[in-house]
Amino acid sequence: MSNLAVIGIGSNIDAGQNIHRAFSCLQNRFKVLKKTGVIKTFPVGIVGQPDFLNAAVLLRTDLSRYSLVNELKSLEDEMGRDRTRAKFGPREIDLDIVVWNGQIVDEDYYSRDFLQQLVAEITGKT
Repeated sequence: MSNLAVIGIGSNIDAGQNIHRAFSCLQNRFKVLKKTGVIKTFPVGIVGQPDFLNAAVLLRTDLSRYSLVNELKSLEDEMGRDRTRAKFGPREIDLDIVVWNGQIVDEDYYSRDFLQQLVAEITGKT
């Protein structure tokens, strides 16, 4: 069965390079149907860290949601994500499923304007 997912992408360590690399890696692994522009945001939680760059892609996959989460974690690891850092600390790369088959599945969507903006850009809905 084919599934549609909006994947949120974020980075604040070598952000420009890592966002571009994430786009490329996702295109190599999945059928990417659309990608957004990049939005710069202030970090949440821990002050004194660089701003984040954020983007999103819409992709089609035959994987289950659970399997896609695991694939995204594997990709984060390949890109050098350090999982020992604080939850709201710096990130080489962060890949999260925001929308799964038309349903919002990331609670951060409701409190993060930039996620709402990226999803609207992908879906054409405001």
